[in-house]
Amino acid sequence: MPRLNGMEELKRIKSDPRTKTIPVVILTSSAEDPDIKTAYQLGANSYIVKPVEFDNFSQVVSDLGMYWVALNKSSQ
Repeated sequence: MPRLNGMEELKRIKSDPRTKTIPVVILTSSAEDPDIKTAYQLGANSYIVKPVEFDNFSQVVSDLGMYWVALNKSSQ
């Protein structure tokens, strides 16, 4: 992401009352525990390590979309 890294953007989104409740999914190549902990501390709703192989990546994105559309329960 140009200009901001993902954690900075997450912090910005979650600190603004207008966007604080928007669900944020971190899709990243980092599987490092400090990154995962930081993301959740900043308010991430989910943390997914993206696969390197395109077919696997496509499947993860498809599964993620299905999760949010079919399985996730919102407060609305």
